[in-house]
Amino acid sequence: MTMTIRRRHLAALLCTLLGCGLAAAQPMASGYPNKPIRMIVPLAAGSAVDAAARIVAQKMGQNMGQSFVIENQPGAAGLIGAGVVAKAAPDGYTIGGFNDSIMTMLPHLQPKMPWDILKDFEPIALVATVEWGLVVNADSPVRSAADLIAAARSAPGKINYGTGGNGSPQHIAMALFASQAKVQMTHVPYKGATQAAMGVAGKEVDAAFQGIATVNSLVKAGKLRLVGVTTPRRMPQFPDVPTVSESGLPGFEFNSWFAMMAPAGTPRPILQYLSAEVAKALADPEVREKLIAQGLTPRGTSPDDLGKAMRVQFTRYGDLIKQNGITVE
Repeated sequence: MTMTIRRRHLAALLCTLLGCGLAAAQPMASGYPNKPIRMIVPLAAGSAVDAAARIVAQKMGQNMGQSFVIENQPGAAGLIGAGVVAKAAPDGYTIGGFNDSIMTMLPHLQPKMPWDILKDFEPIALVATVEWGLVVNADSPVRSAADLIAAARSAPGKINYGTGGNGSPQHIAMALFASQAKVQMTHVPYKGATQAAMGVAGKEVDAAFQGIATVNSLVKAGKLRLVGVTTPRRMPQFPDVPTVSESGLPGFEFNSWFAMMAPAGTPRPILQYLSAEVAKALADPEVREKLIAQGLTPRGTSPDDLGKAMRVQFTRYGDLIKQNGITVE
């Protein structure tokens, strides 16, 4: 079983093409927005979601005539920053830029959740899916997923990997990789995805699964080697990089989301307006080009479509986490 939303599921669950019938954004009768909108990103600056949030929010702000202020509030795999959004006034001026770890993984990993993703938030839109890759230090002898598996089998527990924290997408991805490959590796949690990537670049840890957007600059700078992508097929941006599936672990796939959420009780007209503004921003060729260059796939959905997909993903990840015995310990 793979830890991904496959493309056919996305097509069925989400309206991923911009000609999907979302109504064009119309000015709000209430004058919304008449002041800056705060977007809480519960992840470190430089992470894949942070990069996407800044690209999309800038265009949305230009279109809406009002600025977006991005606030990074990392910690506890997103628990803290998401809590700020949950407690914010439901007036459309505080929203969250979340990954699907916060929405559909974390609730199955934390024994005591301070908020309920299904009750304390309102969906706005799935903005993009974040494509992932397996990275090692540029000087590492590992050049494929098969090499990493072989190294882990030859020295159980000696190979370590960095993540953005217990229960983070990096943790889930590598735990599933190890489970499917039947190898033992040592987990080294960092305070965020960016710090984990720097840990690999600095030879503190041996490997990591990361969103392409998080490691793109480090790969281009020659500090990290991208040895595999977790997409079903090779990515056009990296035609010489094989998939993890073809280079050592058949059938392995993984991706994550960048979605916008609002506090529960936010008026539906505001949710629909923001969703339409997301679609409008994603229709801009320059925005799409920037996202794709960062290793993201632009999406754009209605609030209802994101809500449905979130519930499906919530159940899927819950089952997989339980089956694989993944914990935050």
